[in-house]
Amino acid sequence: MLIRDAAGCKPRPGPLRGPAATSPGLCPIPAIFSLGTDHGLYIIVQDARREIDRLDAASLDLARPTTSGAPSLPAPAGAVRRTVRLARLWFASEESAVAWTLAGITLALKLAQVGVQLRINLWHRDAFDALQRGDGAAFAGQGLLFLGLAAASMALAVAQLWGRQELSLRWRHFLVRHLQARWLAGGTAWHLNHLDAADNPDQRISENTRWATFLAVDLAAGLLQAALMLASFLGVLWTLSGTLVLAPGVALPGWLVFAALLYAAAGAALTWALGRTLTPINIARNAAEAEHRFTLLRARENAEAIALTAGGPAEARGAARSFGDVVRVMRDLLRAERRLMWIGSGYGLVAGVLPLLLLGPRYFAGIVTLGVLMQAAGAFVEVARALAWWQENWPRMADWRSHVERVVALEDALAEAEATAAHPAIAREDASPALALRDLALQAPDGTVLVAAADAVIQPGERVLLRGESGLGKSTLLRAAAGLWPWGTGTVAVPAGMMVLPQRPYLPLGTLAAALAHPGDPAAFGEAAMQSALARCGLAALAPRLAEAARWDRVLSAGEQQRLAFARLLLHRPRFVLLDEATSALDEANQAAMMGLFGSAPELAGCALLSVGHRPGLEAWHKRVLVLERGLAGAGLREAETPMVGRSLPAPRRPLAPVPDGTHRRKVAALQGRRSRAAR
Repeated sequence: MLIRDAAGCKPRPGPLRGPAATSPGLCPIPAIFSLGTDHGLYIIVQDARREIDRLDAASLDLARPTTSGAPSLPAPAGAVRRTVRLARLWFASEESAVAWTLAGITLALKLAQVGVQLRINLWHRDAFDALQRGDGAAFAGQGLLFLGLAAASMALAVAQLWGRQELSLRWRHFLVRHLQARWLAGGTAWHLNHLDAADNPDQRISENTRWATFLAVDLAAGLLQAALMLASFLGVLWTLSGTLVLAPGVALPGWLVFAALLYAAAGAALTWALGRTLTPINIARNAAEAEHRFTLLRARENAEAIALTAGGPAEARGAARSFGDVVRVMRDLLRAERRLMWIGSGYGLVAGVLPLLLLGPRYFAGIVTLGVLMQAAGAFVEVARALAWWQENWPRMADWRSHVERVVALEDALAEAEATAAHPAIAREDASPALALRDLALQAPDGTVLVAAADAVIQPGERVLLRGESGLGKSTLLRAAAGLWPWGTGTVAVPAGMMVLPQRPYLPLGTLAAALAHPGDPAAFGEAAMQSALARCGLAALAPRLAEAARWDRVLSAGEQQRLAFARLLLHRPRFVLLDEATSALDEANQAAMMGLFGSAPELAGCALLSVGHRPGLEAWHKRVLVLERGLAGAGLREAETPMVGRSLPAPRRPLAPVPDGTHRRKVAALQGRRSRAAR
């Protein structure tokens, strides 16, 4: 098969491998016709596409880059152990039968391919011997035989590709599901964010698992192929070499084998000397690419603020500086690749010619036939190629090691987060009749004391407001009350049927019905109930759009999202509700309407409430006030001196429907005017 690559190489027989694959001019693969598992233009294009994707994926880290320097990669042996650890998860799972079957099929196909390669090597001898004898009939028969060998080799190559693809895809499928399930279970994802153990778990699950599995399978298959070819062709080369007489009484049997070993050792030494800088350069490139992408992402997320402050030119200068770092690192990388190109292009070129030069005198002396000469040359090339496997795969091994390290680091971080959640320092009592904080002290993950002392009991039906300065730990105390915060001491009694409304409600991807029913199933509530909940929260205009799928966190305003969260309460009917600045985006009228649901909605009758908020007017909707005060050794919790007991709750107000801004402000002003006159 003749191949011309994208760099303009002249047509040549043989596979396209290693750094020499894109060398200009005469392509370095020797002119010895052989068929392997990775021949053909499809494989070349596929490898090129995968290389581009891998380089892009390596810099897909959209989180803020760390400044602690480039991470260190594990040694190859350490990367192998980590890969075996990831593989063991799959091979020992409920899919073990599929995993072992695919692995066995891949191994059998490799053995069959090596058998075909050995037969093709014998074909070289028979065909060229027939050519030397001038035996046209025998040569024609060899031509027909070659068609069968070529068909078998191509079929095996496609089958092997299918085996590697299926093995990689199913392994990745299992690994992604395994990591996703662990990451999203309970509060593991939240705990992971606070442990600072593995940045960007989303990228690790989505991208790093992709290359950790696909590269591992490709490299393992290539290494197996190289080992089988080496074991098979060493014997052939040893037999065909004969004995080389170095001096009277001094003979060297199998001398071509030693020549191949010396040649491969020289190539390996040169590759290591010139390519050892590739790994740190690639790490630096990934960091520079990540920083540049983060700069652009920040600009996109803050496009409005940048436009309002006319900060575009300043941002452009920052992006230019960031990409300048990318260019500098890329120049180092390209320089290192050019150095390797000298070795890669020359290694393959010389490997095809060297055995002919070494055996030429024996051929001209009549010791070997032309067929034996070509057979020995082909065996020499296969041995040299097998010995140079790691040399050709050096850059890919560096990529594989980096991806495996990131996936295993996520595994370790998930285990740490799960242990933190399963064995918190704060004792938790579930299904308690009341929400209780007993001898509670809260700490940051680094041990900093946030709340030194907190004791409180909230009985069913009570409505309690938590006040305090910003930054003292009110939201942290609310997380502890929900049983989420694990760092500290004391006991939290968590009642059943509790819901938490954060300041920024979470709206999952999908339909509006799914966002409204979250975390439940929309089918469990019915369309009529959901439409009624929307209408009672001032969102009647959204009722016809329940089946519409959209990015609702972008479609709805902050105030609409908070009212949607209150509509969720009407569907789920919790017995205890924790509000964390859940009305911060609402005007006074809509805040009154939402808070009034706790007194007027039958679904929330008898519901207990613990609220954190700074908005004026919230005290009117609570019977008690707890105050978090700053102290020398951390904040302390106390009951307010003027409790709200005995004060009547204001009548719930009908929420204002969405109207143009000017009309909205006039309605609010009129409402406030009426309230002011009534007070006078």
